[in-house]
Amino acid sequence: MPGFFLIGIGGGLASAVLFASAAAGGGAGRLLLYLLVPLPSLLSGLGWGSAAAGISALAGAAGVSAALGVKSALMFFLTQGLPVAAICYLALLARPVDETAARGTSALEWYPAGHLVTAAALIAGGVATISVFLLGADLEALRMLLRDLIENVFLKELPGFKDKPLSGDEIAAVTDFALYALPAGFAMTWLGGFLVNVWLAGRITRMSGRLMRPWPDLSALTYPRWLALGLAAAFAMTFMTGYPALLGSGFAGAFFLAYVLMGLAIVHFITRGKPSRPFVLWGVYLSLLILNTWAALIIALLALLEPFLPLRRTQPPGPSTPD
Repeated sequence: MPGFFLIGIGGGLASAVLFASAAAGGGAGRLLLYLLVPLPSLLSGLGWGSAAAGISALAGAAGVSAALGVKSALMFFLTQGLPVAAICYLALLARPVDETAARGTSALEWYPAGHLVTAAALIAGGVATISVFLLGADLEALRMLLRDLIENVFLKELPGFKDKPLSGDEIAAVTDFALYALPAGFAMTWLGGFLVNVWLAGRITRMSGRLMRPWPDLSALTYPRWLALGLAAAFAMTFMTGYPALLGSGFAGAFFLAYVLMGLAIVHFITRGKPSRPFVLWGVYLSLLILNTWAALIIALLALLEPFLPLRRTQPPGPSTPD
């Protein structure tokens, strides 16, 4: 039996165990386990090929089905197994370029890292949409579910609302906001966790000598031009109502996070070789932690404006280090 087949089965079953443990756990531990679900399958795919990632998706779905049932297995396959297989397939795509004159050998051009992030963002928007639809059969059912959660969990647990409860109209307004913000939250959480796992799996397989492609220069991250238009269209859809607004919310959240990451890549690039680099990077990441939304907006705007502010074309980079 081929080695990649056994590795794929092992990675898929390990991901299934993490998924089942997250479903049965509680609190922060549950979230941590869920965020780590794709890691074993990504290690299989990046280290042993996209076929191993495909086998991991099927083995993981089979394991989840045996432990939690068919519905949970379908959820695992759509939100974890299939995305891992797709990203591993794209990450290992390569095409020959012109023969080098000196060596007479054909070099390979690998699928760009920016396009990988773009593909992951598209998947994140789809995953958010699927997750929201699985929570409630229709908008009214989902609205009632969220209202019940707000009234019986959040408002009872937060001390500020015990002495001054919200009125019915205020609870309805909070529920509507939560309803249309939910897909964006899903998409950003999934995309952030997934990309961290891709980076971690790439680092591990690279250190072990199993990574099947060269490590990309993440500071040079760029996206297809249509992604900015996609962000604008998705954001415009959030001003609608019903399912179009939910769909737009999920993709807007995913595309927005992608541009935040590109903004961070620009900061890493232009600070290469500068003595102030550690202080600038610490300041940027601390601002993201403290100011959160406002800092993220500024960083994403930096990425969106790069075609008009060619910082990475006019700024000679310092010594390159793998980011």
